[in-house]
Amino acid sequence: MTATEVEGLDLAALSGYFAAHVPGFAGQLTAELVSGGRSNLTYKLTDGRSTWILRRPPLGTLTPSAHDMGREYRVVAALHGHGVPVAAPVALVDSDVIGVPCAVVAFVPGSVLRSEDDLASLSDEDVRRCGLALVDTLAALHAVPSAEVGLADLGRPDGYLGRQVRRWYGQWERVRTRDLPDIEALHERLVVACPSESGASIVHGDFRVDNAIVDPDDPARIRAVVDWEMATLGDPLADLALHLAYAHPAFAAVLGGSAASASPRMPTRDALVERYVAASGRDLADLGFHLALAYFKIAVIAEGIHQRHLRGDTRGDGFARVGDTPAPLAAAGLDALRGRS
Repeated sequence: MTATEVEGLDLAALSGYFAAHVPGFAGQLTAELVSGGRSNLTYKLTDGRSTWILRRPPLGTLTPSAHDMGREYRVVAALHGHGVPVAAPVALVDSDVIGVPCAVVAFVPGSVLRSEDDLASLSDEDVRRCGLALVDTLAALHAVPSAEVGLADLGRPDGYLGRQVRRWYGQWERVRTRDLPDIEALHERLVVACPSESGASIVHGDFRVDNAIVDPDDPARIRAVVDWEMATLGDPLADLALHLAYAHPAFAAVLGGSAASASPRMPTRDALVERYVAASGRDLADLGFHLALAYFKIAVIAEGIHQRHLRGDTRGDGFARVGDTPAPLAAAGLDALRGRS
């Protein structure tokens, strides 16, 4: 398959769209798949002069609300220039162009730290500084006034936690491929333990180190946060807890066997929590519940990837062990509720 024949894209149709809607477009697009299969597919496009990033939903059957390109583009456009590093918005492509909606943003040069191998060239101090800078960025996002950037209607923060528990269990019922008793037990205990929201803010919904582009010369400089399709208004502690939960060793299999977020070289949970409190001033009461909910979400995400892999809808390598991860993640969630994590 050539650069002008890329699975998941109709480059002729996209070239026509760019000619009509993107100023300075120089001609026929070529593309390469940057990443794909686990979440939305990401492509690097070029006309030989300019470069863009296009995101589209994964191939195959989609889970409702999980791959919302319109939401992703709207959030990026609203946050651009407001203290949170994001790529410059370019266009939201309607589904009538290639069959699904797509979000196009400017290409941001830099490094993405996906695996422990990607961390190998960095000193321990640079890894630590990067981890702390990510938490600072998360706190900055949670401080953005949603109404002032046009996102007051992005979500309904009241009752957010209860809806999250229900929504993710609904996702579980759609993607499950087998019975996992700890998933069922975790869901039941989350329902009982669900607290009131600690507050309301814009939340990313999938904040981790490999959803950021960092400066190659200074990994503590975050050039852009990416993958905003799950952003909403909700409890900021849920966002923080998900970031912390991505450090669980079982999560590595979701990213093909090695995850920078799960590296023991990253700052400890206590260090990240201390940094977030210092940057945000928030009270982290009920963090155990938020961690349990985070592990539940990741377990469901992993099962969804496993289901797509069994159907043959994933692309790339590293999916064979994803199905092993939901059970230990659910167990970690139960431990968090018991105060053991």
